[in-house]
Amino acid sequence: MRRNLSRRDVVQASAKLALAGAFGVDRAAVARAERPTGRGAGALAQVDAALRAATDAQELPGVVALAATDDGMIYEGVFGRRRLDGGPAMTRDTVFRVASMIKPITSVAALQLVEQGKLKLDAPVPEIDPALASPQVLDGFDGAIPRLRLAKRPIALRDLLTHTSGFAYRLWDAKALAYFNAVQRLPSARRSKLPQTPLMFDPGARWQYGAGIDWVGRIVEAVSGEPLDRYFARNIFDPLGMRDTAFVITPQQRAREASVHRREPDGSLEPQPMEPQGARRRFSGGGGIYSTGPDYLTFIRMLLNGGSLDGARILRPDTVALMGRNQIGSIDAGILKTTAPAVSSDVDFFPGIDLRWGFGHMINIEAVPDGRSAGSLTWAGLFNTYYWIDPRARIAAVFMTQVLPFADERALRVYRAFERGVYAAVNAG
Repeated sequence: MRRNLSRRDVVQASAKLALAGAFGVDRAAVARAERPTGRGAGALAQVDAALRAATDAQELPGVVALAATDDGMIYEGVFGRRRLDGGPAMTRDTVFRVASMIKPITSVAALQLVEQGKLKLDAPVPEIDPALASPQVLDGFDGAIPRLRLAKRPIALRDLLTHTSGFAYRLWDAKALAYFNAVQRLPSARRSKLPQTPLMFDPGARWQYGAGIDWVGRIVEAVSGEPLDRYFARNIFDPLGMRDTAFVITPQQRAREASVHRREPDGSLEPQPMEPQGARRRFSGGGGIYSTGPDYLTFIRMLLNGGSLDGARILRPDTVALMGRNQIGSIDAGILKTTAPAVSSDVDFFPGIDLRWGFGHMINIEAVPDGRSAGSLTWAGLFNTYYWIDPRARIAAVFMTQVLPFADERALRVYRAFERGVYAAVNAG
């Protein structure tokens, strides 16, 4: 049963969470914070055991895993440490680098502008850069020289939001990497005449995960007249109470940040130096943001709830429905081949299951065994942070850790144990 939650509900639930030893109070802590009883409780106890075993064995440094339904929180697991070489224990309000999990946020920002009539999904995008105004496609190489041609049609916002624009990341596209290496070998005078980011194929021709939503961030800035950090804060984060989500974090938030750990050849984890903090003036719509488990759960619960949460309306329900609808037809999506195994493994989250793309999310066309329903929405961040939204089962969940490479086999195994336990508990209840 769905119901709207008052501030009194939030306060009562937060008190229950505090008594249970939770850290921090946020708007995702709603109504019924207690876990299911009976068989459902047993399933979630198995999730606890899996997360505890993984962190005790240092297969993962630490984990924050949260799941909610329309009625409120159904699971909260916090295990391990922020840093393995003597760092503090993981807490509910630990700050993570969530990388590409910014992409659904940027997509929401662009769709707000679509709702306002300032952008159109199928019109050519604003010509804010030659890469968008006159896009060139890499057509091959003449020896060591890249061969380029004009794209067959303009790039539309729809192309950028669905990764069908032709822009690609070198990390998962050998052709894009070959172009970059070829250009670097050219004399500087000739190099300066070539585009930094040509398309790998014509807009709409196929799917390839890439920098399309990075470009959407620049379009949001140009059309709104605001830097991306200010636009996000004013139109998404502040209305939702997402106080720990930002491009630049405070010293207090920095003190709560988890360290990235690199998987060594023997399977062990090596803590990495913390990334430097400095003044930033440019922000990307495709990565580089910080958040917490509770904050990000708030964001995806807003989407699960049709674009609003606790009285804050972010998008219209029909727009949210578009985000979760297959926008690429019969084009296959979701499988990536790495060009740098130390940074990312090959990516195939659901082997044998057809995948498509909406606006900001990957969509599994078939149900996942013992897990999410067909039509669920998901994506991830480079350091193995993940979320999913299941509109059919009415579940939203986040899984946060900090490990490289992306799509790390051990991280995914623990993530799947979390997912299976959540569905076992919900189905048992």
